[in-house]
Amino acid sequence: MIEINIWGSLVAALSAFVLGGLWYSPVLFGKLWGEAAGIDPKADNGHPAKVFGVSFLFSLLAAMVMSQALGDDPSLGRGAYLGLLVGVGCVAASFGINYQFANRGLPLLLIDGAYHATQFLVYGLILGAWPS
Repeated sequence: MIEINIWGSLVAALSAFVLGGLWYSPVLFGKLWGEAAGIDPKADNGHPAKVFGVSFLFSLLAAMVMSQALGDDPSLGRGAYLGLLVGVGCVAASFGINYQFANRGLPLLLIDGAYHATQFLVYGLILGAWPS
C-alpha cells in the first residue's frame, strides 16, 4: 500500500487557499467571477468559518488523493504532469459538464476551470518536490 504524504498534503491543501485568495480577489478574477456567477459581493453568502472549513476538508482530500496517485517516489515532473492531467482532464472537464447542464456561461467555466487546473498543478508540484 502506498503511503500518503500527510505533511505535503497539508501544505498542498493550504496552497489552494493562497491560490484561491489571489485568483478570486479583485486583483485577478474576483469581480468578473462574481458577475458571471451572479453573486452579490454585499450579500451574506454563508458563514465564512463553515465555507472555509468545508473547503479545506475537500482540498485536503484532493491533495491526499494526489499524493496517493503520485506513489512512493514522486518527482517534480511527474507531479506537474499528473496535476495538469487531473486538473484539466478530470476536474475542469467535469465542471464543463455541470456548467453546461446548469446553463452557466463560458466566462465562469474558464475562471473556475483554470483555477482548479492551476490548483492541481500546484498540488503536483508541491507533492512531487516533497521528499518521501
